Amino acid sequence: MKLKSLALAAAVLAALAAPVTAQIKDRVFKVGIGLSDDHPQALAVKYFAEQLAAKSSGKLVAKLYAGGALGNDVSMTSALRGGTLEMTVPDSSTLMALIKPFGVLNLPLTFNTEQEADAVLDGPFGQKLLAKLPEKGLIGLGYWENGFRHITNSRRPITKADDIAGLKLRVIQNQLFLDSFNALGANATPMPFTELFSAMEQAAVDGQENPTATILASRFYEVQKHLVLSRHMYSTWVLLISKKTWDDLSPQEQKIVQEAAREATLYERKTIRAFGDKALGELKKQGMQVTELPPAEQAKMRAKLQPVLAKFSKEFGEDTTAEMMGDLAKLRK
Repeated sequence: MKLKSLALAAAVLAALAAPVTAQIKDRVFKVGIGLSDDHPQALAVKYFAEQLAAKSSGKLVAKLYAGGALGNDVSMTSALRGGTLEMTVPDSSTLMALIKPFGVLNLPLTFNTEQEADAVLDGPFGQKLLAKLPEKGLIGLGYWENGFRHITNSRRPITKADDIAGLKLRVIQNQLFLDSFNALGANATPMPFTELFSAMEQAAVDGQENPTATILASRFYEVQKHLVLSRHMYSTWVLLISKKTWDDLSPQEQKIVQEAAREATLYERKTIRAFGDKALGELKKQGMQVTELPPAEQAKMRAKLQPVLAKFSKEFGEDTTAEMMGDLAKLRK
């Protein structure tokens, strides 16, 4: 009798679970990124894939395509909107062309610490930005850290703000980055990340700007001699899934994807911060000469950037800019 009761209970549990399991189909999500497959961003995509598989009994699979195999940030984001690619993790600045308020996240010399960025991005302000994505065919699953950006070049050490003048620097393909570096006196040159290493190798550009994790993982030290810890911008990525893909998922599948994305977000931030801490020492070992701008020179850089801040604060929405700055002011009290 006891065995019959156990069997009956098992059958009832199986019947209850069946509708849930039936909501999960065998699916493969292609995830394209521009960075190398050993970069912390790629490691986080792999972690996302592990979580996805574990939560779906192996039915939901995320497959990484690194190194720009499926295109650059702009083209992959476009592919998501068109429904020909499932997922990507572009720099938030890529979304500026679609939704202007995303640009405020890249305003120069805005965030002081990673913790400030986490609080703003995970709070109401960051979530309000993500809520604007569905109308553009995208779903935002979270913000991943790229980090504070620094300048490298092959010509000379940068010890003061005026040393940036005259350098031909590759920048992300948007007007805020162009105007910011032109205001600092550089010859800002927009270029896809996937073309950057060869451009520096062939001296088509003198340098670039990126966080230390990217500088190390991309082996820029092979073609760049000088690094200045300028911290001129904080940079974040947005984990995206195509709305066409999202709308095809069952509620249970959507829940699994969201849970896996949240765990991958926490993993990514922890991983890239640890990697970034070690990266600076490794870059020095590889022969890069590292300088820092004194506070007085940081102030000069801020003064040069004031017209850019004023112009883009207005362009991205004065209310949006004021809201983010207000949140930052509260955090700093």
